Amino acid sequence: MFIETEGTPNPNTLKFLPGRDVTGEAGTIDFIDADGVAGRSPLADALFELPGVARVFMGSDFVSVTKTDAEDWAELKPRVLSILVDHFVSGRPVVTEGAAVQEDPVMPGDEEIVKQIKELLETRVRPAVASDGGDIVFRGYRDGIVRLSMQGACSGCPSSGATLKHGVENMLRHYVPEIVSVEQVMA
Repeated sequence: MFIETEGTPNPNTLKFLPGRDVTGEAGTIDFIDADGVAGRSPLADALFELPGVARVFMGSDFVSVTKTDAEDWAELKPRVLSILVDHFVSGRPVVTEGAAVQEDPVMPGDEEIVKQIKELLETRVRPAVASDGGDIVFRGYRDGIVRLSMQGACSGCPSSGATLKHGVENMLRHYVPEIVSVEQVMA
């Protein structure tokens, strides 16, 4: 099995592309630390056993791994690749059922606004963010405020705050005038 790797704007994060489905129906899943896995992903459990792995983010066809500052990719990358190959060759599940994070309930009367927000995120924002090894996930909308979380490489990227406030907020406000602001929430 051959797994490609790509750099991301976050120098502590590498994107691993196994050439196959990773999360399936679960969508994107961000494991911000080993405690957050809690049996939700055998693959994330195995990656967090490696010294220096700080975060694991999984998308439909990739796995992004964020290392600690003290670790060197020259040493960590081959170990990550070994775990990924072993896991995918074994046929074990990547995630268990119910591993995806839920969003806030939609308030009555906000259904159309939420639908517009999700469509804009899906078509205009997520493809660009995914190409950098991350994701942006809708968490909720209430009283003109859109709640989003940055995941994967984007969660620790120095430019994520500017991307969220200037890029995403301005675009959403342009198309959906009811939006007052965008707020980043932790996963």
